[in-house]
Amino acid sequence: MRYLNLLFVWLTMTSLSASNLAEKDIITKVNEVTVFLKGAQVNRTKSIELSKGTQLLRFSGLSPYIDAKSIQVKANGALTVMSVNHQQNYLNQLKHSDEIKKLQTQKKELDAQLQLIHAYQSVTLEELEFLKANRSLGGKNEQLSLSNLQQTSTYYGKRLKELKLQEIEHSQQINLLQTELTKLEHQIRTLSGQKEHPSGEVLVKVDVKTPCKARFELSYLVSNAGWFPSYDIRSKTISEPVQLIYKANVQQDTKVDWNNVKLTFSSSDPKASGVAPELKTYYLDYNMLPPNYEMAVNEVSGRVLDDMNEPLPGVNVVVKGTSIGTVTNMDGYYSITIPNNAAYLEYSFVGFEQKTLPITGANLNVKLTLDAVGLDEVVVTGYGGDISSALQGRAAGVSVRPKKEKSIKIRGTSSLALPTRQVRNQTTVDFQIKQTYTIPTDNKNYTVDMDAYELDASYQYYCVPKIDRDAFLIARITDWEQYNLLEGEANIFFEDTYIGKTLLDVRYASDTLNLSLGRDKQVLVSRETVKNYTTRQFIGNKKQDSKAWETTIRNNKNQTINLIVLDQIPVSTLEEIEVKIDELSKGLLNKDTGEVSWEMSMAPTEQTRLQLKYTVKYPKYRNLVIE
Repeated sequence: MRYLNLLFVWLTMTSLSASNLAEKDIITKVNEVTVFLKGAQVNRTKSIELSKGTQLLRFSGLSPYIDAKSIQVKANGALTVMSVNHQQNYLNQLKHSDEIKKLQTQKKELDAQLQLIHAYQSVTLEELEFLKANRSLGGKNEQLSLSNLQQTSTYYGKRLKELKLQEIEHSQQINLLQTELTKLEHQIRTLSGQKEHPSGEVLVKVDVKTPCKARFELSYLVSNAGWFPSYDIRSKTISEPVQLIYKANVQQDTKVDWNNVKLTFSSSDPKASGVAPELKTYYLDYNMLPPNYEMAVNEVSGRVLDDMNEPLPGVNVVVKGTSIGTVTNMDGYYSITIPNNAAYLEYSFVGFEQKTLPITGANLNVKLTLDAVGLDEVVVTGYGGDISSALQGRAAGVSVRPKKEKSIKIRGTSSLALPTRQVRNQTTVDFQIKQTYTIPTDNKNYTVDMDAYELDASYQYYCVPKIDRDAFLIARITDWEQYNLLEGEANIFFEDTYIGKTLLDVRYASDTLNLSLGRDKQVLVSRETVKNYTTRQFIGNKKQDSKAWETTIRNNKNQTINLIVLDQIPVSTLEEIEVKIDELSKGLLNKDTGEVSWEMSMAPTEQTRLQLKYTVKYPKYRNLVIE
């Protein structure tokens, strides 16, 4: 509790110092989003009327998943941006989406109906109890006539029946309402989750020289968003080009809807380390291992907790022996880039013992221990009206930047990226979508068509009947590099029919990209054993096994096709095992691998037969497994 009291005192004095600043709450809209494979950069713009003097602009209603190190603020006008800070506002929870609001309204209506039915049921039960308590007729000395008994009995039976039916009806209504209420509550939990998320805020301190209308551009990276590519490959006939539709599958759960925004999809990963690897000297000596590069770590992330397992915000994390450092956020998380050959990280916080740990992996979670002696010696004193000078360098997370006289000031790790339409950069490819899109924060997958291409292709059928007797259609595409394709799944449509899925893998493609368009059932292939040739006999001290297969191919399509058929013969690795080829039907043999290939052109309705025959000789006292 001591360090919490100290932190509270410091925050109180800081707030008192800042209370003289004029504050202005700024509500902005998301204008542009650059979606990376993991994460997204969100851009917001706003024109603000500013009066002269120093003031604090509070950009609120932002995502709770902002990477604080990525925040950039750009402003134009007669002003200077003095500081940019990020914080989480737990008192101002993010507004729920319209769908959740609608569900919550329905839930309130059901609650009201349920409360009303419970009231009716309570009245019915009270009347039943009253009726049962007063069913004795007459007093002790009164004579009860037959007519009175009949009237009373009729009334009692009729009323009891009505009340019992009302009770049953109320119970049924309550069960139905409870069922609907349970469904609504489950749907609300599914959409919003059980966790309440704070709203992110960016505080921008500006010094305005003269009253003006300044335009602010705010950008930052957020997690819980990303995209992956997929394709639709369409081919009507083997005489027409292939149509390839390039699609982006995007999802986000940043807790802020992207309404009518300009979308850009980038192939880069901002979280990936940008530190180039370096070789270590390879010393060669007895009992000395070669250099090990598997444990190279270029970025470390984790969480810092206290001895009560509570997160510690504002902890300084520094690479030992360097000036490279970062600070934990409000939830105790940190992420820091590691230079080559760095070995240790140092963790320090006011009132806690400093800890130095070796870098053993990409994730390091740390627990700091309270330093009672050090905490007792800490005294916070404010001099004059500016407490920042007293706290500069003394409290974790406090930094004071001197005011610079410039009309435009940018704070952040780099200048704002200006998205362009389908730009191939030095290391990445960006696709800017021409029309605006709405992507709600529901973590559902939304498909966005990025581009469509007509690709000139040469078609080749391919079949390995020993493994699979279906013929596969391959589209061979040259000059494919200009289309900036990424690896991903592809849906195949051939002759206006959905064939199935394939994988578009460009990582290992050469100058020609082969697209598998799936199976074509109109090319019939069969492979059968020629039984009268398949024999085993003994010749001297040798065994002789003869094998033969006949492959029959028929083109049932109404156009000529090009076809490659593959088969194989065994390859001997011993001199005592001899493989003799008897028949290949003019096939080409690769002596190293034993692969036999036939390449042919087949007219419509044409049929051809291929024969593969070979003989294996080996010592008769040995056993050899032959296909």
